[in-house]
Amino acid sequence: MGTTRNRPSSHRFRAGALLRGWLSQHLHACLFSIGQILKNPLGSLLTIGVIGVSLSLPAAFYLALGNITRLTNHWGGGLEINLFLKQEVELDAARRIAGNLTATAGVGAVELIDREAALREYRENSGFADALAGLEDNPLPHVILVTPADGLVASDRSQELLAALQDLPEVDSAQFDRQWALRLFSIIDIFRRGGYILATLLAFAVLLIIGNTIRLAIYNRRDEIEINQLFGATDAFIQRPFLYSGLLHGLAGSLMAWLLLGLAALLLENPLVRLSSLYNSDFRLIHLQPMETLLLMAIGGVLGLAGSWVAVKRNIRSIGLS
Repeated sequence: MGTTRNRPSSHRFRAGALLRGWLSQHLHACLFSIGQILKNPLGSLLTIGVIGVSLSLPAAFYLALGNITRLTNHWGGGLEINLFLKQEVELDAARRIAGNLTATAGVGAVELIDREAALREYRENSGFADALAGLEDNPLPHVILVTPADGLVASDRSQELLAALQDLPEVDSAQFDRQWALRLFSIIDIFRRGGYILATLLAFAVLLIIGNTIRLAIYNRRDEIEINQLFGATDAFIQRPFLYSGLLHGLAGSLMAWLLLGLAALLLENPLVRLSSLYNSDFRLIHLQPMETLLLMAIGGVLGLAGSWVAVKRNIRSIGLS
């Protein structure tokens, strides 16, 4: 009976010992890999630097596109539909139309410019105040500025919205010049696709860099690996330090990329602030958010682990140890 009662605790003890042993092996492999990296600081720093530059370029493209997209969202002048109402439409009716448009699908914002305010502004800015003073009636109509909702300008739905607004009985004509915006969106899309291509090529370059680094490490430690194999070391035991080395190189490269992006943002911040102030804008650069930073670290770690895994599998098999 005593043996039966002690069996569950014996299993738990054995499972705990196996877990501690597994963690100890991984910790030893990780520390050993760190020691190997520190043994060759210059070579390791050069490798990490190349990885950091390779990862920072697509990340810089990502940030640049994010800043450009954020900047274009503040440009509303050319993205507004100008509705010129008929002359017989009174101000109260114009206000009612503007109020109804705010609830229309696809409309982001609505602004009414009444004819009297438009005439006063035209007199002040046109330089024809004396000529306009001789007019008996105000020739300007009420104008409603309709800003399409976000994401609507680049789609065909903006043309559908324009057609629907033109069909309103109180509207005399509608004007919507979105060609420059479409050109800008097309250029941004080209840069976005170029960023994807660049990211893919540089990710492949990171795999090659780490794979070559691990291949050289395997070659330099070939005698040690063969001796371990003769003493019964498993493939997992032999491969584990190299896998950790690739993972650490990838993580360090991601950290280097993050530092390079931060330095670039620091150098560009003040000139961009001065430039935006000249245009009466409070535009500020956006930086990598915490989740985006973690994603960058994860990408570097995965690329490092993948590159080292390919190199380990190929090179250890080539020297006949598996």
